[in-house]
Parts: sequence; C-alpha cells; structure tokens
Amino acid sequence: MTKTLYLIVIVMLLAPLPRASADPGDWYIAPVIVYTDDDGKRNIDDSVAGGAIGVGRELSRNFALEGMFGYSDIKGFPGQTHLDLGLNLVAELAPDSAFSPYLMAGAGYLGTETATGSKEDRPSGTMGVGFKWNLGDNGVAIRGEYRARLAWEGNNNLTDRIGSLGLQFSFGRTHEPLTDTDRDGVPDVSDRCPQSDPGVVVDSSGCERDADSDGIVNSRDRCPDTPAGVEVDSLGCRIDSDRDGVTNSVDQCPDTVAGAQVDPVGCELDDDGDLVVNRLDHCPNTAVGVRVDIHGCEIRDVIELPGVNFASNSDLLLPGAEQVLADAVATLTKYPELIVEVAGHTDSDGAADFNLGLSERRAKTVRDYLIVGGVNEAKLSVRGLGESQPISDNESSQGKAQNRRVELRILNR
Repeated sequence: MTKTLYLIVIVMLLAPLPRASADPGDWYIAPVIVYTDDDGKRNIDDSVAGGAIGVGRELSRNFALEGMFGYSDIKGFPGQTHLDLGLNLVAELAPDSAFSPYLMAGAGYLGTETATGSKEDRPSGTMGVGFKWNLGDNGVAIRGEYRARLAWEGNNNLTDRIGSLGLQFSFGRTHEPLTDTDRDGVPDVSDRCPQSDPGVVVDSSGCERDADSDGIVNSRDRCPDTPAGVEVDSLGCRIDSDRDGVTNSVDQCPDTVAGAQVDPVGCELDDDGDLVVNRLDHCPNTAVGVRVDIHGCEIRDVIELPGVNFASNSDLLLPGAEQVLADAVATLTKYPELIVEVAGHTDSDGAADFNLGLSERRAKTVRDYLIVGGVNEAKLSVRGLGESQPISDNESSQGKAQNRRVELRILNR
C-alpha cells in the first residue's frame, strides 16, 4: 500500500503543469484535508486523518471531469489506511457567482489495509454536494465538499461519509478582470444597475446610494436628510401640493388656496376664532362665542338680503339675487337651531291690500329658494308686511326698488 501511494505522488509531481498541457482555463488542482465518518462495521475512529488532491478539467461552463487521489491513515481497532481513487463529474450550479454550489458523482477504487496486515480492494461509487468560494479573480477558491462513498463486496457493502475542505487553483489562463461597463467598481455579473453615471458612489450591488432611503439617489437628491416615510418629489424634497409652505406630511388642510396665510399645520388663519378664516372674514374682531354668518359677521335679529329685489308688481326675483340667497342658505344650515321668519316688503305703488298679498308672495319665493338649498322647512315661516316698513323713499325708482325686498328675522336667540 505504501509503495502504491509513493508511486501516485511521484507521478503527480513529474507530470507537466496544467498550464502547459491544456487549453487556457481548462485545468485545476485542488488539495484538501479529509474527514472520514466511517461505516460502523469498520471499528475505526471518525477523524481528520488524511488528505486528497483533485485534478480536473473544465468541460464547459457548468461541468468538469475530475480525477481524485486520496489517502487517510485512520486510528481504531485495528487502524486502517485508505487509498481512495476516483473519477467524478462535477456540475456547478452558479459558475458566474463568487459563491458557487455544485453537485458531484462518480466511480472509483478503494484500497484498505489494516494494522494487522490484511488488505482489501473494492470498487466504489460516490455522490455528494460541495461549494467553491472564489477569492477574487486570481484563480484561487476555497472548496468544501460532503459526499457518501459506497464500497462494494458481495453482501458486505460499506458506506462511508467523507467531508473535505481545501483550496482549488486554476491554471492555464491569465485571469482577465471581470467586465465593469459603467466603471463603478462592481463587475457586470454582480451589477444590478449597470448604467450608473460616471463618478457616483454605489453600493455593493452597483446601484447609486440613497442615504435617506426616500427613493431618490444621492446625486439627484436636493434634500438629502428627509425623514423616513415622508413623501418626496423627483428632487427628493418633501411635497407641498398646495404650496402654502407646509409639506404634505404635516399639512392638515392640503387644499389651501394660493396665497392664503396658514398656521404650522397648513390651515388658514382664523384670528378671532369664529370659524371664518381671515381671508373671508368681513368682521375680523368678532367677540368669542357669538353666531356669525359665512362672512364672519355677527348674526343679529334681522339678516338683511341686499340685492334680493323684485320687479314692480311681481314676486319674480331680479338678477343678482342668487349669490345673496346662497350665502343665506350657508348661514342657516350652519346654525340649524335658528327659527326664522321670512318677511316680505313692497313699495307704495298700488293699493295697500294688494301690496300686502304681494309681499307675502315675495316672502314665499325666498322661503322656497332656501328650502331647495337645504334649509329645514320646519324652521321657516312666512309673513307679508306690504308697504308698511320702507327702508327708502318711495319717490324715486331707486328707492322703490330697495323697498321691494325680503328680510330674515330671527325669532329665537
């Protein structure tokens, strides 16, 4: 057995180097240390008690054919030496990755000699898994493997489990640097962003860094310290959709009109607290707690409706009344508890009895408009006052037009 081992070593040492005997990149050599977890029938120790060397040729990107020569001197009762020779097919699963697992299977010969001098030669088969971990582009890799080895002899087959760890050296080629098209320091094979702009700082996957994780890479980010979770625009800055100076993430009133003054949470200012913002408040110093109309002015006993006028001798509204009545609807729906009398008036033209009926019809016209707008009908009553309460003279057409009017009188406070 010892003479055989010496012969194998001499042949390996005298053989020409792989670089000279093969095409570039085809050959490798892999010295490893071996751990033997033996079949229980052998009565020897499980231990690291030997080594092996593999010489292989790469048949393609995924497959290699490998010759394996192993020798172990294992203690036990009695101790044994194993000469393990094999020819294996190796299938790499990720040949372009730095870490590449592989599968292997093959057949060979196992020679055994015990400390008492008995010898045994058996054919063997092997199957297992392993990995290669490339250490850069220099052709050197860490190699680990675990396989089962079956040695045949009639009905007395033996199965050993073999673990190995070592290095693999590739020969016969000058290892060209991996292609890095965008020159960011990350080879194309690992680059998830293969078209990075020149000079940008990238992470290990070749993509430009995004320090604040807002989705905008550093070179385009004008606001590089955005807090996590904040919505940003294409420049990496917080979005302020209504441009009121308060970003969306804080803005409680996100649709503020342009140019309006807002508080720290993006809502328009209401200095007197009457729920009518300064921009719309015609009475900016209203006392606290009083009822106000939509213009921010206190609601008194009578809500006048300037601009709500009627044609002479008619209950037909003149143009211009619509917006005034819409404001009245808004005020009354804001305070649904108010009880309101809709009071109609006329000028002095015509008989007093006729004017009394006409003023009531005018009041009904306004009441119907308010109901259609959403005011509770049960809160509205109608009263005609005829020509008895003019607010202007009845000598001019302008004065008469002002007298043809309707008012809202608050009956409860």
